[in-house]
Amino acid sequence: MGHGGGGALSAELVRDVFAPAYGGHTLAGLGDSAALEIGGARLAFSTDSFVVRPLFFPGGSIGDLAVNGTVNDLAMSGAKPAYLSCGFILEEGVEIAVVSRVAEALGAAARTAGVEIATGDTKVVEAGHGDGVYINTSGIGLIPRGVDLRPQRVVPGDAVLVSGAIGVHGVAIMSVREGLEFGVEIQSDCAALGGLVESMLAAAGDPGALRVLRDPTRGGLAAALNEIAAASGTGVVIQERAVPVPPAVANACAVLGLDPMYVANEGKLVAFVRPDAADAVLAAMRAHPLGGEAAVIGEVVDAHHGMVVARTGLGGTRVVDLPLGEQLPRIC
Repeated sequence: MGHGGGGALSAELVRDVFAPAYGGHTLAGLGDSAALEIGGARLAFSTDSFVVRPLFFPGGSIGDLAVNGTVNDLAMSGAKPAYLSCGFILEEGVEIAVVSRVAEALGAAARTAGVEIATGDTKVVEAGHGDGVYINTSGIGLIPRGVDLRPQRVVPGDAVLVSGAIGVHGVAIMSVREGLEFGVEIQSDCAALGGLVESMLAAAGDPGALRVLRDPTRGGLAAALNEIAAASGTGVVIQERAVPVPPAVANACAVLGLDPMYVANEGKLVAFVRPDAADAVLAAMRAHPLGGEAAVIGEVVDAHHGMVVARTGLGGTRVVDLPLGEQLPRIC
């Protein structure tokens, strides 16, 4: 299970098994989506599979995740998402009414995100060989001219921004899965981020002012920051108190011994931005419905290369490692 958690074990699996077997220059970038040049156009292409349990949770469902997860991977390349494929793997015995409810949620999420389901597939496996419904979605989108978002463009001095409160999705899934109550219902932050990214690109003026974007899903904010630090060969310093964590999430994590930095999100992004454009991009994020709690949480430094360090509220520092596996399995 740890190999599917988005942390160090996942990275080892990709590095040692899949990448050598597949080869290819395009795959070597290992971004949220691949940037492809076809017929003079730059396309983003991504695929993702969704095995969340339970199928329905506060704030969303596996259908919403299947659209928003892939749409957001495309958006992290700066692309405008356009088309998705959708493959359903159904377990024998799952009620048609459940499948219909998931499909309706998926279709509604696609319409909200401005994408079309263009092709699909359905398979059924024997009872006991699935978990009701699994979904795979792939997507393509068009990358605007001049946009080049990748961690290799990150340099010391760049500002690190997050679009809002972290840890919400993972805690929402856990609360309903385990029947836990924390005084208030925690709703998943599942959302399509394409519109937010468009606003950020427009506010930056020069598209090169945005260095890289990442949606911190499996492995949470910690995994996303570590991946970017490693790929760019730079260090990252964050101010722990600047990271927005809702009180309900902080309380739930304190009770359960979890670190919000490692808890998954499904409607947030991390942005590395050229320092002279950081204020304009932050203002654009805060003006968007999905970025009202956006904050500058740190900066890139020319030290401890490939490592993320947090400055604590007590004046000390701690290393924010890449997680080994996943604190909360089956969250997407």
